[in-house]
Amino acid sequence: MNVPEQLKYTDDHEWVQVTSEGVVRIGITDYAQDALGDVVFVQPPALGDTVKPGDSVGEVESTKSVSDIYAPLAGEVTAVNEVVVTAPETINTDPYGEGWLFELRLDDAAALEQLLDAAAYAEKISEA
Repeated sequence: MNVPEQLKYTDDHEWVQVTSEGVVRIGITDYAQDALGDVVFVQPPALGDTVKPGDSVGEVESTKSVSDIYAPLAGEVTAVNEVVVTAPETINTDPYGEGWLFELRLDDAAALEQLLDAAAYAEKISEA
C-alpha cells in the first residue's frame, strides 16, 4: 500500500495534506480505495459547510458498499473537487493526487498534531 510520508492520516482512512497556512486538502487513502473497490459515486461536503472532527460530511459509493467520509478536523469547507464528482473512478487511480475530496480552512491548525503520521498509519493498516 502507498502511504506518502508527507501526509497525516486518520483512523477512518482519510489523508490530510497542508496546502497553505491553515488550509488542508483531504481525501481517502490508497488502502481505503482498495478496500472499497471500484468507486462509482462521490458526494463531497458542500462548499461553506462548517464541520467538526468525526462529522459525516459525505459519501463514497463503490460496487461493494457505501462509506461515509468523515471530517478529520474542525473548520470550514473552502473547496470541493468536482473531478471526483464527475469522474469518481479518479479516487481509484490517483487517491493522493487528482482524487482528493475537499479542502478545509482549519479552526485550529495545532489539531493536525493529533493525526497519525505515515509510520503509525502504515502500522495500523498492516495489522488490519
